Amino acid sequence: MTNTAAHRPMTAQTASPADTAAIAPVRKSIRVKVSQARAFEVFTEGLDRWWPRKATIGTAPMKTVAIEPRLGGRWYETGTDGSQCDVGKVLVWDPPSRFVVSWDLNSHWQPDPNVGSEVEVRFTAEGPDMTLVELEHRKFERMGIEGGAAMRGQVDNGWPGMLASFKANVEA
Repeated sequence: MTNTAAHRPMTAQTASPADTAAIAPVRKSIRVKVSQARAFEVFTEGLDRWWPRKATIGTAPMKTVAIEPRLGGRWYETGTDGSQCDVGKVLVWDPPSRFVVSWDLNSHWQPDPNVGSEVEVRFTAEGPDMTLVELEHRKFERMGIEGGAAMRGQVDNGWPGMLASFKANVEA
């Protein structure tokens, strides 16, 4: 879908009283040698092709990981035993420009929709076969100052490897 002046992305509202003491967001970016639409498709619907299996929150080893491509869709893992574990949900769905998902994990990496942070990924075409992918992970304060700061440090170190895995897959 092409963005136009009349185009409005589908969104869901999220807010929390804990949003008052901000923790700096994590921002990472990477350029990939593919079209904007291709980058968006591989990052979202192709998530299972590049998301490392070791990056799991389920009790069983990860078999698959998916984002349902729609507003309100689930971001979830399926374990080798068939169990499912929700990571978050789609809050904004605006292909091929951006999407936002909740990260419904607490600072101990356990599912908890009451303290979810957010991940926004933007895709900016820099030519027919070049796209800037910008990721922002934010709202860590929803986990409390101490827990949020700990999670921020962990994902600040984790996202570069995830983006490198995405780049290797999308450019293959």
